[in-house]
Amino acid sequence: MNECILVVDDDAEIVKAIAILLEKEGYRVLKAYNGMEALDLALEPSLRLILMDVMMPRLDGLSAVLKIREKRNLPILILSAKSEDTDKVLGLSMGADDYIAKPFNPQELVARVRSHLRRYTQLGDVNAVSQAQEVVNGRLRYQVEDRTLFVDGEPVRLTATELKIVDLLMRNVGRIFPAEEIYRRVWGEEPYATENTVMVHIRRIREKIELNPKEPEYLKVVWGIGYKIEKH
Repeated sequence: MNECILVVDDDAEIVKAIAILLEKEGYRVLKAYNGMEALDLALEPSLRLILMDVMMPRLDGLSAVLKIREKRNLPILILSAKSEDTDKVLGLSMGADDYIAKPFNPQELVARVRSHLRRYTQLGDVNAVSQAQEVVNGRLRYQVEDRTLFVDGEPVRLTATELKIVDLLMRNVGRIFPAEEIYRRVWGEEPYATENTVMVHIRRIREKIELNPKEPEYLKVVWGIGYKIEKH
C-alpha cells in the first residue's frame, strides 16, 4: 500500500493518534501542526491524501484548503469539532472532498480514507467531474472535449476568456474559487488587484446563461470568498 497521507492538526496528541491508526493500516504519514506547515508538505510529490483540521494557528484549515487547491487536486478530508450543516457545506464548497466531525470513529475514518484513495487512484484525479466527457447541471450542459456550453439545449457563444472560466467552474460544480485563483488559472499570471477584471467576465457570463442575471440561479458569488456554479 504505502500511500502517503498528510495529517494536519494543532493538537499533537490527535496527530499522533491518527498517525498510529493509519500506519497500522500500512500508510505512510506526514505530520503538520498548522496551516502554513501544511502548505509546505502539500507539495510533496508522493502525497495522496490530506486530513485537515479547521481551527489552527497561523493559517486555518479552510484557508489552507483554498491555497492547496491552487496547486494540487488530491483528496482533502476536513476534521472538525464543528458539526453544523453550514460548516460542512462551507468546507466542501471551499474545495474539501469530505467532512468528518470530531470525535470520530477510528474505523469510519479509515474507511473514508480508503474510499477516497481508491477513487483518486482509479481516476488518476480526485475530481471525477473533470474526467467526464459531459457535465450536466440543471439547465446547463457542458461538453468537456468540445468545450461547448449549452443552456436549455442551445449552445452559448462565449469569448475565449469566458470559456476558460466556464470550463473551470463547470468541471468543479459547487466548489468556490477565489477571484485570485480564477485569474491565475485562466490568465496564467500571478494576480494583482484582479477582482474587478474577474467580476466583469462573471457578469458577462451571467448575461448569457441566466434567466435573470441580477438574481443568478447558477453563477453565484460567495461574498468574501469567491465564485461558484451552484449545484442543481
